[in-house]
Amino acid sequence: MTIQPHILVIDDEPQILRAMRTILTARQFRVSTAANGEEGLALAATQQPDVIILDLSLPDMDGVEVCRQLRQWTQTPVIVLSVRDSEHDKVQALDAGADDYLTKPFGIDELLARVRVAMRHAAQTQTKKTTLVRAGKLEIDLANFVVKRDGEEIKLTATEFKLLAYLAANAGRVLTHRSILSHVWDPADADHVEYLRVFVRQIRKKLEKDPNEPQIILSEPGIGYRFISDE
Repeated sequence: MTIQPHILVIDDEPQILRAMRTILTARQFRVSTAANGEEGLALAATQQPDVIILDLSLPDMDGVEVCRQLRQWTQTPVIVLSVRDSEHDKVQALDAGADDYLTKPFGIDELLARVRVAMRHAAQTQTKKTTLVRAGKLEIDLANFVVKRDGEEIKLTATEFKLLAYLAANAGRVLTHRSILSHVWDPADADHVEYLRVFVRQIRKKLEKDPNEPQIILSEPGIGYRFISDE
């Protein structure tokens, strides 16, 4: 018997909850819903869903705070689904631990694609099978610090590889400038966004077929970057 992936939707709009239940159930997901943050946190703890879809505007607490509390004890993927579309709101949610962000109104196919990516990333993290990441003709061996394209090794500096490895290990996730800078360099460098842009440009020149039209390391304007893998 196939186990249905379980999705928890936390949103205070009844029509959204009904629509999400109908859409996701039709795609063979098991769905739980919560109309506020407190209920959502309780269900997340007791039911341990595979993915959480979270609205930011909840009646009892901000969705960013819900995300922060979740991250104190679980790494379950969180996809924020909100009418708020400012860069500030997106960065806040992602820095609080969200894996992805979609703005309402949203496309069902895009939402489902983001859910699949989140689930794959979670499965890879749990089984620690992220040592080899492929993106087109590019192959990144995270364990042996080797990058190849068409079987030919590409030379990267230590910092370039550390940056690429962090992006690749989190393939599919939106990583904020602050989180990347803090991880690859130091928390004290978290505001040096131009420094990060310089290194991303250098890596794109070495990896991308057309650095001006990147297909592997995508920019999320004003927010950060997303690595696109084949998995």
